[in-house]
Amino acid sequence: MYVSPDALKKFLLESNLVTPSDIASAEKQSEKTGDSLGNVLISQGKLKEDEVQKSVGYVLGIPFISLENENIDFEILSLIPEPIVRTHNIAAYSKSDHGVEVAMIDVDDLVVLDSLKKKLGVRLLPRITDSQSINHVLTLYKKTLRDEFQDIIDRESINVKSLNVSKDGELVEDEKNLKELAEDLPIVKIVDSLISHAILQGSSDIHMEPHEDAFIVRYRIDGLLYDAMVLPKKTASGIVARIKVLSNLKLDEKRLPQDGRFKIEQDGMNVSFRVSTLPVYYGEKVVIRILKENAKGFSLEGLGFHGASLERAHEALKQHIGMIVAVGPTGSGKSTTLYTMLDMVNTPEVNISTVEDPVEYQMARINQTQVRPEIGLTFANGLRTLLRQDPDIVMVGEIRDGETASIAVNAALTGHLVLSTIHTNSAAGAIPRFIDMGVPPFLLVSTLKIIIAQRLVRRLTAVKEKYFMTDTELIQLSKFVDLDRMLGFLKSENIIGPNDKWREVPFYKPIPSDDSTTGYKGRIGIHEALKVSPAIKELILKNATNDVVEKQAKEEGMMTMLEDGIFLAVKGETTVDEILRVINE
Repeated sequence: MYVSPDALKKFLLESNLVTPSDIASAEKQSEKTGDSLGNVLISQGKLKEDEVQKSVGYVLGIPFISLENENIDFEILSLIPEPIVRTHNIAAYSKSDHGVEVAMIDVDDLVVLDSLKKKLGVRLLPRITDSQSINHVLTLYKKTLRDEFQDIIDRESINVKSLNVSKDGELVEDEKNLKELAEDLPIVKIVDSLISHAILQGSSDIHMEPHEDAFIVRYRIDGLLYDAMVLPKKTASGIVARIKVLSNLKLDEKRLPQDGRFKIEQDGMNVSFRVSTLPVYYGEKVVIRILKENAKGFSLEGLGFHGASLERAHEALKQHIGMIVAVGPTGSGKSTTLYTMLDMVNTPEVNISTVEDPVEYQMARINQTQVRPEIGLTFANGLRTLLRQDPDIVMVGEIRDGETASIAVNAALTGHLVLSTIHTNSAAGAIPRFIDMGVPPFLLVSTLKIIIAQRLVRRLTAVKEKYFMTDTELIQLSKFVDLDRMLGFLKSENIIGPNDKWREVPFYKPIPSDDSTTGYKGRIGIHEALKVSPAIKELILKNATNDVVEKQAKEEGMMTMLEDGIFLAVKGETTVDEILRVINE
């Protein structure tokens, strides 16, 4: 059931799903990386996974099935064990007199089909599907956290027989007791389940918060916190101790904050966890940042770049000297954008070095340095040392002070391409921030190439409701964005017809489903890419205000983050309410 690249290419072109230039670019990258044509088109943002899988299915004559919103009978689902579903991306979803229908991502995996056929003793009817469907199926295998944890707590009480207790019967939390508690089977199972569920649900952070009579666990999913579990207070000491053991932290240190890391492998993916503990009134609060180290396949298009902002980013990356700066608040995706850019320029011909705090993603062929202020390895000192290592491209995780800013600017002046981040709310706001840190304007105009500001907004699922704005709603929207200018952007990128008016422009609303109770799943970036043009340079030298710089950038075609958000809302990627929520935070 192998589909040849030529057959797939022919179908994609005949269906007008991609252009010949898209195919040529993808074939070139496919030859370079060894990845399949379909996967390259997905990573470049030219096609979505389900479009590729439907095309493959059509070429092979195999039906495509989406299981995203299906509630499959567990008796049928359990015909194939969960580990096999995870490893081979195959799931049973329907059974009839003709056989068992199985959804697969790779219908060429004949070994697993033959193995399952022998094991089950039934005829298997393969259907092609996508990874979102498989992920949904995996959630069906899991009981709810509440059921699973309550089962553990009811079945296996925490072992305190061998532990030291006070006269009041309270546990003495010394190092010996805590170490034994951390190795207690129920505690190990609870922590493993918490981490497993968090990864499965796409969480970026796990918050564990002690209260007077409970231990509350929350997940941050798509930028918002949700209660995941309320555990008995008696489990708090053991859970915190277990995490400290994993992170190599001091078990009996409860008065001071601590930071640590640990790593696991799940589903063939390395996942790193950055742990922070903080003493609070009722115990210790723990926050775990989840970092998928070998996450790859990102592209600027996949991150949400398009049109002029995409062209400007690519143009800046072709430069051999200068600075590319990403700005935004914590958690706005700046690091992911810079890592994606580094991946694009990561070739054997260049030496790339970074200085970061922390190293969030490990990248092949890139020399990554973790700052350690406690021993004197600061951003400034690390960057100063990197420049003696003959780098071509340097990434500075964050410019926080005048010394780091000065060294970064001088590096950009002396033949290096420098990528970095800075905390400001808008692209234009980065300029006075640099000047405030002591960088002279004449040096800024010589080094800055592009400033990219961004935020992350929640993405609508495939199940959504189309609607058209009323005159009243359009009047309200006009208070936030220039509708005539916005209409021009939409027409220039062929999102709407050349003669369409606002009353004919579609928007979308979220619809809760089995796959997402909010109607959103995942996030996408909204951006504004400020190119430092000759006119902008003149304004910088004149110490112009943010508003004046931004006005000039808009006249030169820059789409603001708000306008970019409305653009994505019209495309059906997100909603106007979500854009206004994020921009006005």
